[in-house]
Amino acid sequence: MVGPLERASADERGRVLASLIGFLGDFDLAEEATQEAFTIAAERWPAEGEPDNPRAWLITTARNRALDRIRRDRVLAEKTKLLEAEAAAGAAPSAAEEAMSGGGFPDERLELLFTCCHPALALDAQVALTLRTLGGLTTPEIASAFLVPEPTMAQRLVRAKKKIKAAGIPFRVPAEHLMPDRLGAVLAVIYLIFNEGYGGRTDLAAEALRLGRATADLLPDEPEAQALLALMLLHHGRRAARFDANGEIVLLADQDPGLWEEEEIAAGRQRLDRALALRGRGPYVLQAAIASLHAEAERDWSEIAALYGELARLTGSPVVELNRAVAIAEVEGPAAALAITGPLEPELDGYHYLHSTRAEMLRRLGRESEARKAYGRARELASDPAEQRLLERRLAELGS
Repeated sequence: MVGPLERASADERGRVLASLIGFLGDFDLAEEATQEAFTIAAERWPAEGEPDNPRAWLITTARNRALDRIRRDRVLAEKTKLLEAEAAAGAAPSAAEEAMSGGGFPDERLELLFTCCHPALALDAQVALTLRTLGGLTTPEIASAFLVPEPTMAQRLVRAKKKIKAAGIPFRVPAEHLMPDRLGAVLAVIYLIFNEGYGGRTDLAAEALRLGRATADLLPDEPEAQALLALMLLHHGRRAARFDANGEIVLLADQDPGLWEEEEIAAGRQRLDRALALRGRGPYVLQAAIASLHAEAERDWSEIAALYGELARLTGSPVVELNRAVAIAEVEGPAAALAITGPLEPELDGYHYLHSTRAEMLRRLGRESEARKAYGRARELASDPAEQRLLERRLAELGS
């Protein structure tokens, strides 16, 4: 059973931190104060009970810890005056606390997300900083997720924070005319985090869903924000069927629909309906529509292939074209799919899904020697142990 502190850590950490960063303008000080507030909560709540408003309690405690630090280091004199004035006014929640105690997400959280995903930062830094601040993951956890040494990730985070400070990157949601470009970066980072977690790191997938829900709720009229959340919910709803009891991959055609989370899939379709009602036609809308069709008992492969075709025209992505080939195989046969994959080889030669797809089409056509070679190449390139084992089973089925 999840206790009050664990629940507050999952639900409130990002919001508390966002509020402090917005007020202090200092990532490191805000992080330290937030951590101290949760440490104090761990000491007091078991004995004193959970406060009526955990969020306001945590913000007030973190604010007071920041005030102590500012006094001690004798820096940020103007911030000290503001904090002291607020403290002198009594223990009443600040405007930020009032906003955060309501039912919706605070503006500060969205502002922090856009700050972390500023185009001045490299993409890997955007992802890492978002996970650290809004996701609440530790530096070792982030380093482990992205397969880099902990000191490397620590340096990456330090550089990102310094760049934000040195470049004067504003802590705010961008102006409306800048929103399309900036929102794209935010959504891309959230989806990258989700994909990192979808292979097994359920904590990362949960963080991505939390961030995606926050963004969609705060931008209810942005179809791509609604569609990204729809896409993640539709994929996440099938997670329990993706692996068997031994941890082996179960392909979509073999999955047990009884293991799917119908409520989550229904919630995804509701978000997709919202995106379509907003006349969304972007890449996340198309991907969500495809994911929705994949969650049907009987898949309409012709419609899936058509949607992939539209997505390929929109994005120019060879990976999307590869996915279209898989759908085409179900409509026109493996030879048609193989013809599509051929021109993709120069660009996707290092992508193991290209070779595993070609291997499957060759196997269906009875060209076993070629299929064996393609499966072997895919096995060489695959890095995930579960995918490696799947490819080894396919090779074993072909025989020597």
